Amino acid sequence: MSGHSQFKNIMYRKGAQDAKRAKVFSKISREITVAVKEAGSDPESNSRLRSALISARSENMPKDNVDRAIKKALGPESGVEYLSVRYEGYGPGGVAIIVEGLTDNKNRTAPEVRSVFTKFSGSLGETNSVSFQFDHIGYILYKRDVASEDEMFEAALEAGASDIKSTDEAFEIICPMEQLAVVRDALFKKYGEPSEARITWSPQNTVPVDSDTAKTLLKMIDMLEDNDDVQSVVANFELPEGFTDTYQS
Repeated sequence: MSGHSQFKNIMYRKGAQDAKRAKVFSKISREITVAVKEAGSDPESNSRLRSALISARSENMPKDNVDRAIKKALGPESGVEYLSVRYEGYGPGGVAIIVEGLTDNKNRTAPEVRSVFTKFSGSLGETNSVSFQFDHIGYILYKRDVASEDEMFEAALEAGASDIKSTDEAFEIICPMEQLAVVRDALFKKYGEPSEARITWSPQNTVPVDSDTAKTLLKMIDMLEDNDDVQSVVANFELPEGFTDTYQS
């Protein structure tokens, strides 16, 4: 029961994300389309698609949007090819940041991401310039009320999880990224669909920041996530105690 809680940092920005629901739907649609083109439209045999569908349901994305994304991948409109991209660098306070995206034009996306880093006095580095400070993991999130702590710990470890963290709001289950589908499916049989199930980056160590730096970092991350080509942003900072009382999104 160790490691940095991604949920703690994410939950402060949930309100801001709710205000961007259409953009969130667009990003999930892109992920669904890429997943279907990569391995077909059957979520039982396509782990990436199943994870994308979990995200869609978690965000209450309309079924029509999901169906359109799948049809786009299978139909005559599937000509657009999205490339996976990753950008790494440092933000305010020496915080390491990884930006992952899906783009049809790297010559557009790279300068836009670099511009955000520059705006917030950060620096964009080469690939692998900061990722060595993170572990590439499978991440599964369940709401706290699905099971007792002992039950979830036992079930997750039996399924193959390497770490479990309990917060007041959720259970965070960590596993090797190659085992995400196995652990996810084992827990699904016991507790139903998780709130999240995805491959992500987890910082090996976190950098404590003060309130002013935290506000700047969250504004920077919001701006990065506002880019249509950006799918996710992770960073290795720890919000200060009491930050919920002072942060205004």
